[in-house]
Amino acid sequence: MNADIPGRLFDVQPDDVVITALPLFHVFGLSSILNVCVRFGCTMSLIPRFDADAALTAIQRDGATIFEGVPTMFVALLSHPELEKYDLSSLRVAISGGASIPAPVLNAFEERFGVVILEGYGLTETASTTTFNKSATDRRAYSVGKPIWGTQTQVRDSEGGALPPGKDNVGEVVTRGLHVMKGYLNNPEATAEVFTGDWFHTGDLGYFDQDGFLFIVSRKKELIIRGGYNVYPSEIENVLHAHPAVAEAAVIGIPDERLGEEVMAVVTLRTGRSLVAAELIAYCRERVAAYKYPRVIEFRDELPKNTLGKILKAELAPHRGGPK
Repeated sequence: MNADIPGRLFDVQPDDVVITALPLFHVFGLSSILNVCVRFGCTMSLIPRFDADAALTAIQRDGATIFEGVPTMFVALLSHPELEKYDLSSLRVAISGGASIPAPVLNAFEERFGVVILEGYGLTETASTTTFNKSATDRRAYSVGKPIWGTQTQVRDSEGGALPPGKDNVGEVVTRGLHVMKGYLNNPEATAEVFTGDWFHTGDLGYFDQDGFLFIVSRKKELIIRGGYNVYPSEIENVLHAHPAVAEAAVIGIPDERLGEEVMAVVTLRTGRSLVAAELIAYCRERVAAYKYPRVIEFRDELPKNTLGKILKAELAPHRGGPK
């Protein structure tokens, strides 16, 4: 898909106050926030380390108009026990990136805060942004938007052919244009692995809809193949996040002698809520195909995250002693 028209990613004005706790050594914080604020002369209110209390206090104190964060930050704000005491009426838009935000979290945040979340997609190798929902009036909820100006993005099959639009046509997202790196420093082998000509292979799986909006469904390496069927973790995570007792959830594949892989969910619960594995398995079983629902549930006090707040799925192997 080709980007349509040149222009700024979204409508940033000099009187905007952008608030974030994203580290500026990460491409999201540096390129999508700091550089945007410098370019358009708006104010950036930076929280040294994300904490829901600190973020809410800063939004109220500084009259923040834009909040930018990763999905776990939106979850934390929604879960704050004293959310009602803060005046958040200055907010006019929120930006989510770094990972796909679960649909139930997006819905709940927009309803509670009264602002639209604009979701985008990119990588360090693409100078942070590849696609974006540019405005509240021209966006597609749950998608990561359309290719930005100066870029091209396609979804390709395993043979390298471009796939047509449609949610049944999931393939690897590839992109080229002004945003793509020249290569990995002093590592020509790694560079060659991710390029076909000038097309950069992202390692993400997704599809375009008929209107040119991109939907990301999984990382290739996170795809679960259960008994020959593809299971995309994000679909199951959306179901889990819709449960009223679930605060956060991550789905991974674990080895299984009979099926190759089994679906496992690692979950944290909202304060004051209780739940047992059998209840949550039954909840999922009613909402997804039989081969998709998690057979293994593990409850934890918290999920491992990096400095950006992204969940580290590689560290979610079952605890010794088996699932709880």
